[in-house]
Amino acid sequence: MVSPVSKDATEDLRKATGALDTQAVVKQDLLPTDQAQVLNEMAKYQVPQRSGDIVMIQSEHTGAIDVLSADLESADLLGDHRKVSPPLMAPPCIWTFAKVKEFKSKLGKEKNSRLVVKRGEVVTIRVPTHPEGKRVCWEFATDDYDIGFGVYFDWTPVTSTDITVQVSDSSDDEDEEEEEEEEIEEPVPAGDVERGSRSSLRGRYGEVMPVYRRDSHRDVQAGSHDYPGEGIYLLKFDNSYSLLRNKTLYFHIYYTS
Repeated sequence: MVSPVSKDATEDLRKATGALDTQAVVKQDLLPTDQAQVLNEMAKYQVPQRSGDIVMIQSEHTGAIDVLSADLESADLLGDHRKVSPPLMAPPCIWTFAKVKEFKSKLGKEKNSRLVVKRGEVVTIRVPTHPEGKRVCWEFATDDYDIGFGVYFDWTPVTSTDITVQVSDSSDDEDEEEEEEEEIEEPVPAGDVERGSRSSLRGRYGEVMPVYRRDSHRDVQAGSHDYPGEGIYLLKFDNSYSLLRNKTLYFHIYYTS
């Protein structure tokens, strides 16, 4: 024998169980769609997020709440826009030879092989990789005084194999930084060729060798570097440290296969 109260309680229990089962099905079917819609809306806005922040998403249908970490949401669902550092460069081969007079005499007769780097200036010779080459080579010397020299690599598509020369003040060239460039431990001031000028350029380009003062008035400075891929070599001749003297530069740049 079952009392009327027990029957009502049993019926209520069955209804409650059925409602819970229905709620579980709704949550399973609708939550991913809701979550995707919310994330799509979030993707339209740039909200500052820190490591360890969480994102709480509540379903309009079931009231259920999902918790996502900001790291997962930003990296996997909204696209990872974090800055990627340039790949490390293989070291160059560098050497010197003593026939400075012969070298300068020969290049002094050739067109576009000599230029003057004025006091306080930085000259950048842009050398694109050549489809028939595998290695870039350089040789240079100066009259009477030394000069800063370094090599960087710009990972940019090559549209022309022409070698171009850019002349600028150190402040216009060395300090041109991206807005969110990562800090470097013990940053080196731009133009400090005694310790190596690489503060901004190292963050934007591949560093083959930093800018240091070279005794190019005593020996011919020479070197080579194997192509790491398609791009443009930046050969930088730095006279930003000199307040009084211009430097006459003799240079020969070529590629080999």
